[in-house]
Amino acid sequence: MSTMPELVSDFLAQKRIAVVGVSRSGSGTANGIYQRLKATGHEVVAVNPNADTVEGDPCFHRLQDIPQAVDAVMIVTTPDVTDQVVRDCHEAGIKRVWMHCSVMHGVRSTSDAAVQFCRDNGIAVIPTGCPMMFDGNVDVFHKFMHWWMRRSGKLAL
Repeated sequence: MSTMPELVSDFLAQKRIAVVGVSRSGSGTANGIYQRLKATGHEVVAVNPNADTVEGDPCFHRLQDIPQAVDAVMIVTTPDVTDQVVRDCHEAGIKRVWMHCSVMHGVRSTSDAAVQFCRDNGIAVIPTGCPMMFDGNVDVFHKFMHWWMRRSGKLAL
């Protein structure tokens, strides 16, 4: 099994990343991640079953609706929705998944069943943290969260 730094490096090296759970309102954690990935040069695709556009960009209802393949999926949903999203990833041939989890705020997308599904089906999975914790140019809160989670062992897989 790969280490957390290897998984993060591989995930963030991908060019085309879908963010599942973006909001039509343009606010929230998923939208923050969506905007940050765009700002760091990724081609980002919005996924929300209830939206046709997000932040002026096309939004797809399911991963299978995206016309060109994506390399990775960032999941920012409730754990029960995550269970279906990882099955959609498998069906779409997507091999990298990150399930957002804010240990400090208790908000998580991670589901034990979804993590196990990924591992059983050859999908590299990051079941904790936030990609913004690994961006050196991000806010002090995410820098602190990265330090605290590493120090407390919560970034271990």
